[in-house]
Amino acid sequence: MASTSPGYGITIRVEGHPDSHPVAAITAVISEAGATITALDVVESLMERVVIDITCDAVDQEHADVITSSISRHPDLTVRKVSDRTFLLHLGGKIEIQSKVPLKTRDDLSRAYTPGVARICQAIVDDPADARRLTIKRNTVAVVTDGSAVLGLGNIGPAAALPVMEGKAALFKRFADVDAWPVCLDTQDVDEIVRTVQLIAPVYGGINLEDISAPRCFEVEARLRELLDIPVFHDDQHGTAIVVLAALRNSLKLVKKDLGQVKIIMSGAGAAGTAIARLLTKSGATNIIAFDKDGVICKETKADHDPMRQWFIDNCNPSNFNGNIHDAMSGADVFIGVSAPNVLVEADVASMATGSIVFALANPDPEIDPVIARKYAAVVATGRSDQPNQINNVLAFPGIFRGLLDANAHKITDTLLIAAAEAIADCVSASQLNTSFIVPSVFDPQVVTAVAAAVKKSC
Repeated sequence: MASTSPGYGITIRVEGHPDSHPVAAITAVISEAGATITALDVVESLMERVVIDITCDAVDQEHADVITSSISRHPDLTVRKVSDRTFLLHLGGKIEIQSKVPLKTRDDLSRAYTPGVARICQAIVDDPADARRLTIKRNTVAVVTDGSAVLGLGNIGPAAALPVMEGKAALFKRFADVDAWPVCLDTQDVDEIVRTVQLIAPVYGGINLEDISAPRCFEVEARLRELLDIPVFHDDQHGTAIVVLAALRNSLKLVKKDLGQVKIIMSGAGAAGTAIARLLTKSGATNIIAFDKDGVICKETKADHDPMRQWFIDNCNPSNFNGNIHDAMSGADVFIGVSAPNVLVEADVASMATGSIVFALANPDPEIDPVIARKYAAVVATGRSDQPNQINNVLAFPGIFRGLLDANAHKITDTLLIAAAEAIADCVSASQLNTSFIVPSVFDPQVVTAVAAAVKKSC
């Protein structure tokens, strides 16, 4: 069975008679069902009944249902209520707006609003640059999506994408004290997206594009970078690429291999895959073989007017390999997956070179079960928080925007992206580095500071 996750945590309220030893019975049932018990509280104890809240982590929703059904079938137990802890956390949303200034008296209102605020408006008319000094602009980022490529869920639309964008905004604030706000657009037309972001841009010091499907995301980013005087960052591309480069740099140290010499197999040639391949190539990688839904990308592959696919054709697969991914894995040093679940089988990882590295980053279900991959690979990483070596964009984007905002930056360069990756990698000291710790914890306070400093220096 796959590992349990707090993302599928449930709290079950169960009632039983004291004589039937309900605590022991519940514990036995849940353990037999393969769940991880995280808390047990007796909320009511009377002569005729005992009421218990038991909290446990499941593998997925189906597993959570199985656990509940198993308890319900027990003759001495009655399920009163089941609460999904993840849904409870999201009730009413995850972010809010708070005032930074007191508004308790008429004096406060006179300065924060009318008539005093008119003086601030006029100051900005006189010097537009003052908007950054006198408004939220200097510390505010728009998290923009059209809901077309959300997590591994696909094209679910702007409303369904909002919980992800809220979460992104919460992470910005938690890790870098950046004020971010979700902007979920009810259009998937490139022209409309670009124009809308252009219209709202005066409020923000930076734009974080999120979960926009390829190839439209490339055009949106490129056009906005040309139009706006604030940095535009597509996290699915560049955030992922930065953390992958950082993780790979440290992994190669462990297995004593050089980036310029290793054979890299990639599954996924969309936004993330393209950005990863480009950044790895700029950092010295010379042998990347990429696969998309149609198979390997080689010299015979038709670009179909897709500039990113054309980039792969021109810059990757130097031996012009033209087989399937299972054959390509033989002798490979590195696998990087940003695609779909279960792309690989056990034999694929077993056939890799000694000291192999597997980054199975599809979320929530990776390209291969990490437990299986670890039987053969020296280093295994996923995108999941319940596994070691989580390659998570939160290691990158808070510090990047902290640095961009502090520097009053206008553009993002490859040099900046590589500097950010090196800063993340260097947060893991030589004494800390091991096969289960190739990137720092997302809660390591030095990460944001180090990345921000590297970005600011590169601007």
